Amino acid sequence: MAIPRLNSLLRCRKLAKSDWLVASIGFVLIVFFLSFFFDPTSDSVPSVDRSPAVALPSVLVKLKLSSKAKERGAFCLDGSLPGYHFHKGSGSGSKSWLLHLEGGGWCNTVASCSSRAMTKLGSSNYFEREVPFQGLLSSDPSQNPEFNNWNRVKIRYCDGASFAGRPEAEFKNETRLFFRGQLIWEAIMDELLSMGMSDAKQAILTGCSAGGLATLIHCDYFRDHLPKAAAVKCVSDGGFFLNVPDVRGNPTMSTFYHDVVKLQGVDKSLDQKCIAKMEPSKCMFPHEFLKNIKTPVFLVNAAYDFWQIQNVLVPAAADPDKSWAKCRLNIKECDAAQMNILHGFRSSLMDAIGKFHQSKVGGMFIDSCFSHCQTFMSMTWHSPTSTRIENKTIAESVGDWFFNRKPVKLIDCPYPCNPSCYNLNFT
Repeated sequence: MAIPRLNSLLRCRKLAKSDWLVASIGFVLIVFFLSFFFDPTSDSVPSVDRSPAVALPSVLVKLKLSSKAKERGAFCLDGSLPGYHFHKGSGSGSKSWLLHLEGGGWCNTVASCSSRAMTKLGSSNYFEREVPFQGLLSSDPSQNPEFNNWNRVKIRYCDGASFAGRPEAEFKNETRLFFRGQLIWEAIMDELLSMGMSDAKQAILTGCSAGGLATLIHCDYFRDHLPKAAAVKCVSDGGFFLNVPDVRGNPTMSTFYHDVVKLQGVDKSLDQKCIAKMEPSKCMFPHEFLKNIKTPVFLVNAAYDFWQIQNVLVPAAADPDKSWAKCRLNIKECDAAQMNILHGFRSSLMDAIGKFHQSKVGGMFIDSCFSHCQTFMSMTWHSPTSTRIENKTIAESVGDWFFNRKPVKLIDCPYPCNPSCYNLNFT
């Protein structure tokens, strides 16, 4: 499957006079582009259709390479050591932990994994030495009212298989690629447990896009390695990928996942109850294995997820005549027929989460925005102008659910009914 190229330039509105705000928003929007099929040549960034609220500067958190990775044989694609950013909790949050799994797509061929190994999504040699903690990682109570003083960890993504690749799938010839995602996950978990997480009283595993999928894959492992008395839950952001054909009827996503699973030996990391019933790559799709997860899960997803629209429903290869060119980059440019297809995509999501909706312990925030990954940016997680459903931000909804204040099953009305959405514009 061809990896899409993104050719537009950053065109954010002028939000304030101070440079740090522009830089901050630029950074987090760049991450959007790294959360699905990765193109290492792309430096494109979308604009948003309305100005976000002004936020305070984010705390920069230093990178730490894993001290346990080498002894475990846990390496990035290129053989470098994996890493994470850790912000220590304080006060009432000193025994509470929040782990965020970074997103960034997958690689499904030797060529694409080799290219990825020369970027920060395949090598710690290219990691930023410091990153801002925003959204659910923020230490600012006004941006992150529930979890601001918790121990917060951002785990960097450098394997290409949602932290689930296995070394037994590696090539024994001259190809120098390490498929160690599962070992990276286990090594960093061991390290964090030794740093105090073994005494956690409450904890959340979360992640965005490919990291959101990894959150679901590893949710029960996370629960099983923490104290039995601890309150442990998982929040998947933009990780509910659908097994739907593209607009030409091709099985784009299922073919891609099949190649990822086969190349990197992911099947042993997937839900074994699901594997026993069907072809392993189908068990990469959350609707096939979510019902088997014992730990409480919260889903944050855009019903008009732009990554899935651009790369699953209408990949470039399925639009040779460019009839979708404007629509797939800006939902406001879609004509009536195209909107009917997008509404059908939303309906597929509603069908896929139907059984999960009945879960007594599960929660969800499904908005009708043209967006993807909404928890790690303050302007979409929690701000005066954040996306809301029933007047609740994502942060407030996750907080109500995690602390058992009330059940949270929020599903937005169809586009364009929600004026609070941050709809991305790639044109």
